Amino acid sequence: MVKSELNNRSPLRIFEKSINGGVGKGNIGVLASRKGVGKTACLVHIAMDKLFRGRHVIHVSFSSKVDHIAMWYEDIFKEIAKKRELEDAVDVHDEIVKNRVIMNFNQDGLETERILKSVSAMIEQGHFAADAVIIDGYDFSKASDNDIKAIHDFAVNTNLEIWTSVSLQKDDTFDAKGMPEILKKYLDEIAVIVTLKYEGDYVHLNVVKDHDDLAPHEMTLKLDPKTLLIAEL
Repeated sequence: MVKSELNNRSPLRIFEKSINGGVGKGNIGVLASRKGVGKTACLVHIAMDKLFRGRHVIHVSFSSKVDHIAMWYEDIFKEIAKKRELEDAVDVHDEIVKNRVIMNFNQDGLETERILKSVSAMIEQGHFAADAVIIDGYDFSKASDNDIKAIHDFAVNTNLEIWTSVSLQKDDTFDAKGMPEILKKYLDEIAVIVTLKYEGDYVHLNVVKDHDDLAPHEMTLKLDPKTLLIAEL
């Protein structure tokens, strides 16, 4: 399969249609689930889809293992290339790696504003014309209201699409529509919220906030724990 056909047939096209064409520039999308359900795999698959389409991505990681995220990209690229029988996989890989930057931070003792300034410096001084930013491992329980507003303002001011994730704790609850209570105070800052939950052998993706729509609905997509890929139900 050639790259253009892979893009057209990607399950991420269904993902985008499920949220009115996507998160959109200047907006924040959030994946929320219990720990270990597959948020990082989803974030990397979202990023990989953008890279396959020639877009530029900055991946901001708060993992203590610097090489951990790079391995996620390698593993998911290999699975996509194998599943879709991608032609010229080596050349495509080398091409898209040039469009990705991974930045690693420790959230403890480092202000969110300083992290965002570092990302801005990469874009402006590093001459990296980013289209999207992935924020992985950011601990919302350590964040203040001002921190989330700062991330939202950064998305607006830079006209970037931002995807991040929230690890829900055992005592975190959901309202009747499946909305995580911890996120309800941030609804003005977050455009899209997707929850991930194990149902049988797969992780199912459900939309609980779709821009101005708070009516929950399924994405008709699943995350396969074996391949770490988003796929159709």
